[in-house]
Amino acid sequence: MEKLGKYIRPYVPYILLTMLIKLLGAGLELLIPYFMEKILDDVVPTGEKLMIFAFGGLMLLCAAGCLASNVIANRMSAVSSGKITRKLRYDLFEKLEGLSAAQMDRLTVPSAESRLTSDTYNINQLLARVQRLGVRAPILLLGGVFMMLSMDPVLALVLIMLLPLIGVIVYVVTKKSVPLYKEEQSVLDRVVRVLQENITGVRVIKALSKTEYEKSRFNTVNEELTAIDRKAGLITAATNPSTSLVLNLGLTLVVLIGAFRVNAGSTKSGVIIAFLTYFVMILNAMLGITRIFVMWSKGEASAHRVADVLALPRDLVPVAEERNDTFEGGEPPHIEFRNVTFSYTGIGANIDNLSFTLKRGESLGILGGTGSGKSTVVNLLMRFYDPQQGEILIDGKNIKSCSEEELKPKFGAAFQNDFVMEGTVGDNIGFFRDLPEESLKRAAEDAQAAEFIFSRQEGMERPVAVRGNNLSGGQKQRLLIARALASDPEILILDDSSSALDYRTDAELRKALKRNYSKTTTVLIAQRISSIRGCTKILVLSDGRAIGLGTHDELMRSCEEYRLIADSQMGEGKEGAYA
Repeated sequence: MEKLGKYIRPYVPYILLTMLIKLLGAGLELLIPYFMEKILDDVVPTGEKLMIFAFGGLMLLCAAGCLASNVIANRMSAVSSGKITRKLRYDLFEKLEGLSAAQMDRLTVPSAESRLTSDTYNINQLLARVQRLGVRAPILLLGGVFMMLSMDPVLALVLIMLLPLIGVIVYVVTKKSVPLYKEEQSVLDRVVRVLQENITGVRVIKALSKTEYEKSRFNTVNEELTAIDRKAGLITAATNPSTSLVLNLGLTLVVLIGAFRVNAGSTKSGVIIAFLTYFVMILNAMLGITRIFVMWSKGEASAHRVADVLALPRDLVPVAEERNDTFEGGEPPHIEFRNVTFSYTGIGANIDNLSFTLKRGESLGILGGTGSGKSTVVNLLMRFYDPQQGEILIDGKNIKSCSEEELKPKFGAAFQNDFVMEGTVGDNIGFFRDLPEESLKRAAEDAQAAEFIFSRQEGMERPVAVRGNNLSGGQKQRLLIARALASDPEILILDDSSSALDYRTDAELRKALKRNYSKTTTVLIAQRISSIRGCTKILVLSDGRAIGLGTHDELMRSCEEYRLIADSQMGEGKEGAYA
């Protein structure tokens, strides 16, 4: 928890006030048995009814004060723990948003989700419990022991001898439960991952009749989580009965020894009754302390997981530019890859020694099989990852030397697996960038989305369901392309974002891009030759290596793989104009 101290520190005065109110309530609660003992042993024998009512009134006032202080303090603890958790959750979300793609790959999305939800909830519960019981339980325990010592030291020694045994029980339980709760949170990450995969792929699962298989897969990880939770629960659950057993044995000894002492005239019956009440208080206090330790086990495990993310260093920070080359004609290419090599895992290159240049306004079509590295080129260009070797330059400047604020606004992108959010069509195109309405409409028209948007009366206010479930595949892709075009970017990235479009719509889209975005440099990834045929340059990739780079006509003469794809898709023979 010390790693999260900066979130708790601003609320220390408020927390101290909460604990002071709790202390007041605990003190008032401790006075109730004391007044009861006075009534039974000192007032009742005298027969003074007025004093009985007076002490009874004091007991009522103490009970009312105790109730009021506990209610106020509990509400205050809920407020402070809620504010601390809100700030922590916000900073954690902000940190997750700022992680590089490589860091997120290592962390995994399910783990990030569980840390942002269940782990922060555990921390919230720990903060609340510590404020509610962290003062009250120890004060009732120590205060009860002190009051018992002041009434009858001999009987109090019976309880004091039991406290070390209870301490050993709590220590053993805590030591064994903390590692289990850490392991439980890791397994919970896998449960979230499986659940996320099932929800995302529910249509595919049903289409392939894999419902029973997915049930079995979820059941396996769910059983693993249940087993760990059961084991941790059994260990922590042993605390209450074992503590109660020890204290109740002590209570039995107090009654037994107290009876002999009353008969011998060494103590009074009111003291025994007060002792029983204090014993119940101490029992509840010990149970409260054990609950704190159980909650501490969960909270500590969660705090470490959250702190690990918050402590991650910022990746892909701007670095000083190492070189400043001169270019022929004095103007550098708009985009340049220089001998770029990259691997996601460090085992085998996903991009191997790739080089190409694009002038401003030119277009690059990228073609290749699955896993050939097409999307990786885009990921490197937008600096989601840094290459292990080589350089990537925009306007002659290494992108490693650019800040996010400088680099990211240059791009407009529609990715292969992009997302559509719940809201309106206008919300999805503008994406809260404060773009004028004219820009949104223009982008919709150029993306060939105006037809389905303005065919309904709502227009830009047309509602969009979660993940665009009320739109067809082609409509979603056109919406995403419109989002990419809306800011009139310097560099347009279309990563297989027109695969769901028919040939006519795809052709109209390419015409609009050529007509209205002549100064925009375009990188277009596609599976169809017709989509990239008109590009200034076409890059053919195979296993991360460039096996062809040139225009359509040049590749038809020089690249056999490109020619085979063109023949299969467009029926262009080898003999003709390209022979």
